[in-house]
Amino acid sequence: MKPLSFDSLGLFRGEEKKEAVMPTIHVNMYEGRSVDQKRKMVVAMTDAVVKSLDVKPEVVHIFIHELPKHNVALAGVLASEKK
Repeated sequence: MKPLSFDSLGLFRGEEKKEAVMPTIHVNMYEGRSVDQKRKMVVAMTDAVVKSLDVKPEVVHIFIHELPKHNVALAGVLASEKK
């Protein structure tokens, strides 16, 4: 059986046939950034993935996970309690 391919959908920029890919990026960051800041970040990340992996923007998925500082710890100390 042949691997699934996006070739017929025209999702790849390159001429050569490529295996189906769905670049998925997970961003973990502290909560509090504005929607505008997140918008700028995902545009820049999408552009970098498109250029480096030679895929169309439509296949790039980015998930932003906003974490409260009381849910993150380093060396046994909550980020919310770090001085």
